Amino acid sequence: MNVSLTTWSLLIGFVLAMLLVDLFLHRSHNEIKFKEAAIWSSIWVACGLGVGGVIWSQYGSEYGLQYLSGYVIEKSLAIDNVFVWGLLFAAFAVPKRYQHRVLFLGVVGALVMRSIMIIGGSAAIKEFSWILYIFGAFLIYTGFKMFIQRNEHFDLDKSKVYQWLRAKLRMTDSIEDESFTKRINGVRYFTPLFLVLIMVEFMDLVFAVDSIPAIFAVTDEPFLVFASNALAILGLRSMYFLIADLMDKFKYLKEGLSVILVWVGAKMIISHALFKIPTWLSLAVIIAVLAISIIASFRKVDSNVK
Repeated sequence: MNVSLTTWSLLIGFVLAMLLVDLFLHRSHNEIKFKEAAIWSSIWVACGLGVGGVIWSQYGSEYGLQYLSGYVIEKSLAIDNVFVWGLLFAAFAVPKRYQHRVLFLGVVGALVMRSIMIIGGSAAIKEFSWILYIFGAFLIYTGFKMFIQRNEHFDLDKSKVYQWLRAKLRMTDSIEDESFTKRINGVRYFTPLFLVLIMVEFMDLVFAVDSIPAIFAVTDEPFLVFASNALAILGLRSMYFLIADLMDKFKYLKEGLSVILVWVGAKMIISHALFKIPTWLSLAVIIAVLAISIIASFRKVDSNVK
């Protein structure tokens, strides 16, 4: 795939422009409501599919499908990330009107971290093709681990990062505004909101360790890996406010995500060692597994209500 510097510049410029638009439109401290989140989620998805359409038209259906596969994988795994955000905000009792700033900075940090990981991963694959076996085995292991631990939830008090930050940082007791630091009697203190931001960034890094190899399983083109990651991440904030109140309804999401991770890990190994699995088939399996897990989740909720 021959991608010019101009095309790279256009993509990066588009991502930065959308970040600035999002920051400008949400510069107030008003709480983001369900309707607004739904509208913006639709806009972000339209942007993601639009970029996929451009790639399809300019570079062909195979690269278009590879991008869409990476986009769907990232969106799917991001749902689990969104759930952890909800647990963090609940644990720190962060008012909804201050959550957007944390998520905005969290997404910016995630884009930077993932860009570095994509550059490193691309260089490693180009130099050592056998690393694809390691990526594939890691995804399979992660998938089985997620399935085994599907009923376990993130526990803030057990996080070593959280414990270390609490021990090392001088903290205020409560969140009064969107400030990350406060000066009290001439002494600089960090607010709990800063601690939330650090934990959000850390959890983004943890989830990126899964999602980046997963996207390399469907394409080894750096442009497609970055584009699918960036366009999927841009909509995470809106996705959070859209499904924040529906988190308990996705009963079988982790089962579905674990199957997807095992599938893409197996695909990576098989495609490299034996025969190439068509991209359309890979995408179809991912969408089918995700759809089944979501439908089964809502049926479970309906049966419990009855």
